Amino acid sequence: MERLLTDELLAWKRQPARKPILLDGARQVGKTYLVEKLFGERAFRKVHKLDFRLEPHLTELFVESLDPREVISNIELRLDTDVDIDRDLIVFDEVGECQAAVDSLKYFAEELPGAYVCATGSNIGLLDSFPVGKILQLELFPMCFEEFLMASGHSRSLQAFRERKRGQAVHRQLWSLLLDYYFVGGMPEAVAEWFEDDHEDGLRARAVRVGRIHRDLIAGFQRDFGKYAGKLHAQHINTVFTNIPRQLANCQDDSVQRFKFRGVIERKRRYEDLRGPIDWLEKANLARKCYPIKGRPEAPLWAMARANIFKLFLFDVGLLGRMLGLEYADQQSQSLHFKGYIAENFVQNELNARVSYPTYGWEQAQAQVEFLHRSQDGEIIPVEVKSGARTRARSLRSYIDRYRPRRAIKLIGGPGGGETASLETWPLYFAQHLRDL
Repeated sequence: MERLLTDELLAWKRQPARKPILLDGARQVGKTYLVEKLFGERAFRKVHKLDFRLEPHLTELFVESLDPREVISNIELRLDTDVDIDRDLIVFDEVGECQAAVDSLKYFAEELPGAYVCATGSNIGLLDSFPVGKILQLELFPMCFEEFLMASGHSRSLQAFRERKRGQAVHRQLWSLLLDYYFVGGMPEAVAEWFEDDHEDGLRARAVRVGRIHRDLIAGFQRDFGKYAGKLHAQHINTVFTNIPRQLANCQDDSVQRFKFRGVIERKRRYEDLRGPIDWLEKANLARKCYPIKGRPEAPLWAMARANIFKLFLFDVGLLGRMLGLEYADQQSQSLHFKGYIAENFVQNELNARVSYPTYGWEQAQAQVEFLHRSQDGEIIPVEVKSGARTRARSLRSYIDRYRPRRAIKLIGGPGGGETASLETWPLYFAQHLRDL
């Protein structure tokens, strides 16, 4: 269960002086395991972890002073250990439960930049304040497809993916694993269960266990709505949360439509009526936006986006399927009535985790291109998503005819190939490789 973000943490450790890390991410995406096990125990003499959700009384360590030396002294006393700031990692787990601990990060940055301090939280975006400019803020997403391949143990498939190999044999293997990923998703507990090799009861039993994990995770998120948002607001948040999959499932012509505000909550019809619950879900990292823009795309794309016009995706494709009651056999069959929005949600998640957030698309009259990608040299590349192997990209052709981009990309449910000077066709599972352009 390796994670790609480990490399960024190791690079942070090598710096001669550093800001504390604030690691954000939805609940149960593996933040604590990454920081404590994959990074901390491998790279440091000791890991000193304070879990503010498990032990709320740990807030008393920050009551008298936020001076980092006094805080460390209190940690040594509380944990009955010695803290070597040159060789040890200090972890503030679920730091959002203790505002004083959040505030202390500023003083670690200013007065003790040699210390190794990592804070994690699943409600960072909901905090009243945190020390902007004094921290290195990172986000951990559910496991992306590359990490899923890493967990699978299929080393040759992983190598083929990283080297972007093509061909029917490669595609057959990677496509099979992608369909598994559509069902399992990227929540670490579900991935670990799927690849658990101690069980001998077959694929169907594994799928049942993964489904049970998905249901428990969804129930946990829904409990959090009440804990952090209050009873009435929590009801509205939950209604929007459960409405996201329903609206995705209503997509027509293989393409997701804008999120519709009417009919979600009784007597609420406009963006402003639903803005609170939608913003809450986005800050809690459970919902992700893609802004379709009109006209000729120009940098910066955010300046062309409108705050009240967006597509809304779920943060994990496996949980999306569970909320819609899709079973493993459904994902394997790739029924025409749902495979389009699954593919688009998958690409959205891959771009969020490995390329950028938020994402942008393009629409004009009846034409719609799912994503616009800015390359490293500033080029705006249209990216159309087609879940099938043989598709006609009419909207992408419309875009090309209008704006003559230097290149365009079509992601499809086949091995790709057959590129022209301006149009490249990639398999869907290569979506994250857009970051290399």
